[in-house]
Amino acid sequence: MVVEHEARGKAHTMIDEALTVERTQVQTRGERTRALRARQDAVVYPAVGRLQLYGDEPLAVDRASGMYLYDVEGNRYLDFFGGILTVSVGHCNEEVTEATIRQLKRAQHTSTLFVNEAMVAFAEKMRDVTPGDLSVSFFTSSGSEANETAIMTARMYTGRTDVIALRHGYSGRTQTAMSLTGQAPWRSGLVYDGYIKHVRNPNMYRRPAGMSEDAYLDLCVSEVEDVISSSTEGRIAAFIAEPIQGVGGFVVAPQDYFRRVKPIVEEAGGLLIIDEVQTGWGRTGVGMCAIGHWGVQPDVMTFAKGVANGYPVGVTITTPEIAAAVDHLTLATFGGNPVAMATALATVEYIERHGLVRNAAERGRQLRAHLERLCSQRACVGEVRGMGLMQAIEFVADDGRPDAARAGAFVSAARRHGLILGKGGMGGNVIRIAPPLIVTAEQIEEAARVMGLALQEVA
Repeated sequence: MVVEHEARGKAHTMIDEALTVERTQVQTRGERTRALRARQDAVVYPAVGRLQLYGDEPLAVDRASGMYLYDVEGNRYLDFFGGILTVSVGHCNEEVTEATIRQLKRAQHTSTLFVNEAMVAFAEKMRDVTPGDLSVSFFTSSGSEANETAIMTARMYTGRTDVIALRHGYSGRTQTAMSLTGQAPWRSGLVYDGYIKHVRNPNMYRRPAGMSEDAYLDLCVSEVEDVISSSTEGRIAAFIAEPIQGVGGFVVAPQDYFRRVKPIVEEAGGLLIIDEVQTGWGRTGVGMCAIGHWGVQPDVMTFAKGVANGYPVGVTITTPEIAAAVDHLTLATFGGNPVAMATALATVEYIERHGLVRNAAERGRQLRAHLERLCSQRACVGEVRGMGLMQAIEFVADDGRPDAARAGAFVSAARRHGLILGKGGMGGNVIRIAPPLIVTAEQIEEAARVMGLALQEVA
């Protein structure tokens, strides 16, 4: 049964679940936050403190439960970003935490050099919930490593090196993952994989003025053919894409895009890699995998983030034939860690047991209706888009250019009223809205109320 209020007598009771309709302002008293931030600045890379996705002030988290975060000042926030789409079944979910603790008491670490029941059980679950013949997994600790493994696998299987990726995509922070990433701010280190080529992203909202959606889709598909024929040997290892670009601003690929691209990739000898680090595990409201919306069969898929509700797990899954091509020595010290695997299995089983895919679809429709109502008459909003519990608002200036300042002000205003949202997009102007899958109808209503207040303040 879909979870509407699991706090009512269930084992995973979340503290402080009462709605916040009467509260209009978070009373931030920043002394403890400032002190903790000063300590961080002295011992942690400065780059860590520069990124403010949640508002114009640091947020120092003290504890979390269910749909809520609590900062060190004692303020409570309704979390509609879930640690960047990572907290899939609620903060400190009791059922999942109990599974973690049980495994911690049994065996904490083995590495992939040993066989462990938890890893085998989760690999079997991965086989059961992913599409087609995908049945063999390699486990790591992050989405970056999962994508790195996918590219390595494709190159070893095909014997070729060239890879096609989408502009505006994001694949992680390892060298190969940053090379796949099509956004300058997220590429660093000065050394990149020169065999990776980028093609036009099918973002319909940002298509050339006067061009129809059909014409732009034709252009994007033909560019894949053009780049393969002009910038590679005509044969490639892989094409990699997110079904919905996460950091890129929740840009949803057109319905026919992957169906048209896959034959081109196959003709060039390549594999289709679908990156579901952000879209996976029911978030888009259709099955465990978002690619079900597009009706294509990937050759390789990658997952992380929400797969273990915040525990560091990366997954690369493919067919037995493709996996067999990885015949050199390889291991992942923390890949297949029994605690991580037990946590991931408990998370996926929780999603299944409580009907959270259906909940994502239903609450996603409710959220989308509110966003369209709130934004329909606002000239500062260019587009509302998304799927399921992965929705976005794109703020624009009068001339249609990205309005990052207004987006930042909106996120900060929402936070002052007790709601956590995220930012993204190439211009830093897209609001990313992605609550944990346990979100209730009442919490959607509360978030919509707060976003309405924030929109009034910035519009």
